[in-house]
Amino acid sequence: MTTRTTPAAEPPGAPRPRRAGTSPAGPNPSSPGGPSGPRVPLGRRTWLAIITVGFVGQLAWTIENMYLNVFVYNAITTDPTVIATMVACSAAAATLATIVVGAWSDRLGKRRAFISIGYIVWGLCTAAFGFLGLPDSTVSAAAPVVLTAIIAVIALDCVMSVFGSGANDAAFNAWVTDSTHVTNRGRVEGWLATLPLMSMLVVFALLDGLTRAGEWTLFFGIIGAVTTLTGIASWFLVRDREVPPTRTTVWAGIVHWLRPSTMRAHPALYLTLLTYAVLSISVQTFLPYVIIYLQHYLQIEAYAIALGITLLLAAVLSVIAGRIMDRVGKTRFLLPAVAVFAMGLVAMFFARDLIAVIASATVMMGGMMASLATVAAMTRDHTPAAHAGSIQGVRMILVVMVPMIIGPFIGAAAITGANNTFTELGVTKSVPGPEIFLAAAAVLLLVPITAFLRSRKVRS
Repeated sequence: MTTRTTPAAEPPGAPRPRRAGTSPAGPNPSSPGGPSGPRVPLGRRTWLAIITVGFVGQLAWTIENMYLNVFVYNAITTDPTVIATMVACSAAAATLATIVVGAWSDRLGKRRAFISIGYIVWGLCTAAFGFLGLPDSTVSAAAPVVLTAIIAVIALDCVMSVFGSGANDAAFNAWVTDSTHVTNRGRVEGWLATLPLMSMLVVFALLDGLTRAGEWTLFFGIIGAVTTLTGIASWFLVRDREVPPTRTTVWAGIVHWLRPSTMRAHPALYLTLLTYAVLSISVQTFLPYVIIYLQHYLQIEAYAIALGITLLLAAVLSVIAGRIMDRVGKTRFLLPAVAVFAMGLVAMFFARDLIAVIASATVMMGGMMASLATVAAMTRDHTPAAHAGSIQGVRMILVVMVPMIIGPFIGAAAITGANNTFTELGVTKSVPGPEIFLAAAAVLLLVPITAFLRSRKVRS
């Protein structure tokens, strides 16, 4: 069926739906998730903008999602609840920003200004983290000093998430939806899925040594500068698509897509987002703790090399997966990809040496990125024309905020329950164990259920 907004579900003053084939994002397929047909090519400038802006955004998110946790663990406190709280607060801030900026960009019919300004401020906030570390070790620092540092880091993380999510999750993702077509989204999402991997690879290869040496100011400063410069460059690189303004207030655009009546009018879209949410919860169960696990539990000194090899292999698999996805159809591709992800998680539970970790992590990351790319492409296919910005707000609630609140606490519960510890300078500290991978695999058991419900709605 063709996914479109019904008249009863349209917000006041919204434009009438376009005829199939006239949307900038292209016509919706007769069966979203099925084989896509002849591919519509993208221009070189579009590809350049997608890769450049997308890559630097993921570079900044790598710092926020992974290394900021390491920074807090090494420079402020080893309490896993603090990391989980920070992740949850930043997720809430990011979600609110995406909801507002997404509806605002729909209202204006423009995305470029939000991308450019957001990236500039995002970079400045990232650089500021380097000035928040404790001057002394957490062993000797007084409790009020530690508490002040914790509050400052969480507050700055929330501010950074507001601008980063407004620019990347709302405006940039909506622009990608505006600029792509159902016949090429598998390839686009395959490449987009590699960007988090490549960003991690760049950070591990070029900047990880700074974190080991405690050079956090320089570490955050480099990433902040690159992000700010990309914001400036995006003003000249990104072209706004001819998307008609929604002619609604920002508030009406926000409320419309959160109404139960709208959810009933677009069941395939919301069931796709629910599947996306389950996958993201699984990812957030282990990802915030994985570097700490490799450093302090497995004590693999060459963990950066292991991660580098893993990310390169997983990136290649992701690009191949995107091409296969467009050929066989997203619906048929999803569950096999999730099965590979689950097998990789189980393998990581048993992996102890460097070679086993590389092999298991490659399967895990390859399956993870293929799964996420599939549901991301499905979501774009089900997004009504001219409402891509508002849908990003809904996506942030279900795919980012909820998983980033639930997932880290599932991981923290697994860590606390296992009670794994190590001793450093005579102090016993809690450390993540392999149980985080089994907990993440258990979450994936819900995916076949949500995928089945979505497929049934699409067929009907």
